[in-house]
Amino acid sequence: MKYKLLGRSGLKVSELCLGTMGFGTEAGWGADKEASFAIMDAFANAGGNFLDTANVYKLGTSEKIIGEYISNHDRDYFVLATKYTLKDNMTNPNASGNNRKNMMRSVEESLKRLKTDFIDLFYLHIWDNITPIDEVMRAMDDLIKQGKINYAAISDTPAWVVAKGNTLAELMGWSQFVALQVEYSLLARTPERELIPMAKHFGITVTPWAPLGGGALTGKYLRGEPGRVKEESNRRNERSTAITKVVVEIADELGVSPGNVALKWTMQQGFSSIPIVGATKLSQLEDNLKTIDVELSPAHLQKLDEVSAIQLGFPGDFFREDAVRVNSFGGFYDKVEKRN
Repeated sequence: MKYKLLGRSGLKVSELCLGTMGFGTEAGWGADKEASFAIMDAFANAGGNFLDTANVYKLGTSEKIIGEYISNHDRDYFVLATKYTLKDNMTNPNASGNNRKNMMRSVEESLKRLKTDFIDLFYLHIWDNITPIDEVMRAMDDLIKQGKINYAAISDTPAWVVAKGNTLAELMGWSQFVALQVEYSLLARTPERELIPMAKHFGITVTPWAPLGGGALTGKYLRGEPGRVKEESNRRNERSTAITKVVVEIADELGVSPGNVALKWTMQQGFSSIPIVGATKLSQLEDNLKTIDVELSPAHLQKLDEVSAIQLGFPGDFFREDAVRVNSFGGFYDKVEKRN
């Protein structure tokens, strides 16, 4: 396992992040404590140190299982990420949302379940569209000053909100977001319109969730195997099926699993990206770990890009028009260095 710097920070995290949304057996699926411990053991033994959870995963059981595990291991080895926003109870109107009151309450509850004094990376989970972003940034910075969290992060939020937050933080001397969690895969490339360019500009690491499209990109549905993704889902429509077939074709050529190809694609897109690999079975994690030894050629990347390409819409596609490039660069577009 190699290690990447998380955003503009000096924090070193493994190139794969272990997703633990399935730790616990609530709702009739997931890994029990014994299986979860075995998965974390295998991940740590492979050099993995980056764990992702949330207050709501399996009604808090995910955090509890991780807490029991790390209390019997080297806490400082692990970079532990969790989230707040979503309800863990329905007792009052401030027991959910992005507001400071819920943030402070949620942190305390997560610390108890995780059996730790601090959280390494703390995400706002989903934007509620009512809380001012300056309230969030100030509260996150206060938690960092209190030593309850080490770094701030954000998930499932419009690009303009994240940009405003980091700009305010820079102006006010507050801590900035170092990670951005979004759905991103060969089946879901819309973050390329605004979110990923924004993350590149601010030096934020992207941590894609569902990088395997809920398992669709493993080819399981092409093989007629059962799974949790319904047949009418966009992850199994005609476009997604065509993309998955190309993933399987490249995997067969390289002698690796389709999942390895799909994961590696998210890691070779020219920006800092650490996919979150969820696992409820040890065999799933063992296959995902093989991704670190896979390398996709430029020809592979081009083939995957062509089959999964999306329209950027305005202004992204407008900027690509030849007439616009000629007028904006005076005929020198191909001779001028571009910013990453």
